[in-house]
Amino acid sequence: MVREILRLKDELHAVILAHYYQDSIIQEIADIRGDSFELSRRARDVDAEVIVFAGVHFMAETAKILNPGKTVLLPDMNAGCSLAESAPAHLFERYRAMHPDHLAVTYINCTAEVKALSDIICTSSSAESIIEKIPSDTPILFSPDKNLGAYMRHKTGRPMLLWQGVCTVHEQFSAQRIQALRQRWPGAEVIAHPECEGVVLRMADFIGSTSALLRYVLESDVRRFIVATEAGILYEMQKTAPEKEFIAAPPDNACACNICDYMKVNTLEKLYLCMRNRSPEIHIDDALRRRALRPIERMLELADADEVSAAQILSEISLPYSGAQGKSASL
Repeated sequence: MVREILRLKDELHAVILAHYYQDSIIQEIADIRGDSFELSRRARDVDAEVIVFAGVHFMAETAKILNPGKTVLLPDMNAGCSLAESAPAHLFERYRAMHPDHLAVTYINCTAEVKALSDIICTSSSAESIIEKIPSDTPILFSPDKNLGAYMRHKTGRPMLLWQGVCTVHEQFSAQRIQALRQRWPGAEVIAHPECEGVVLRMADFIGSTSALLRYVLESDVRRFIVATEAGILYEMQKTAPEKEFIAAPPDNACACNICDYMKVNTLEKLYLCMRNRSPEIHIDDALRRRALRPIERMLELADADEVSAAQILSEISLPYSGAQGKSASL
């Protein structure tokens, strides 16, 4: 199957993108691996006719938004996301209408429809930098992850309204069981993704996005880590730092809740079949795509913008919010 996937990749002039939470065999054959920010950035620049996205639905949608002329394939359309599902577009629009003076900073884990209703998209890698570039007198609505939003409130000191969504994987980690592991392995550091609950983040030695966690374990002198994020990342950690030990943080029950069922819906066989059949393919209405594109572009632009450039980017955002039709017109 691997040989056939590689043959089809050449035949389709395709590139395979894989999130770090995918199964190790899929990560191994991918051309590009990364977290949601890195994959968003790289998807914009890939030289290929077909993008095969081994991730979840909102990631493949983002790739299509950035690459309207390319075919974007997703191995299984059921690869969803609990955060994206927690923010249906009609409820999000209603919430925006209730707070028209708030600038909507929305985590990338959301649908294309919610992106189109937002002012700026962010990732866990870019959220802090983006929020700090927003004028202090501008109120912020942060969605959909309440844990990441609460962490950003703590880091930046900015008051923000938080949509009450959670990642079902990161919500499940048990602080008590992590502490027990710490006692069992003195000297081990706890590293955590900011989607975790505050009680877990407060006991962490390092908090960061998936890519930041990878950099940290590579550069740190510590030899053992308790990792509070989706267990798929341990493959890349062990690969980049084979001399170190990585322990998956346990959930608060007996299930394998540190595994994202949505991510693991994708399999090697489904990857092969989607390339062979050129299906399932991501399709997005072009009017919706164009509305969703600008908030993503703002994220990519603000990530490297200086103070003057950031002010120019933010000045184009029209507040107060006037509903979907008004938003479409202003963008």
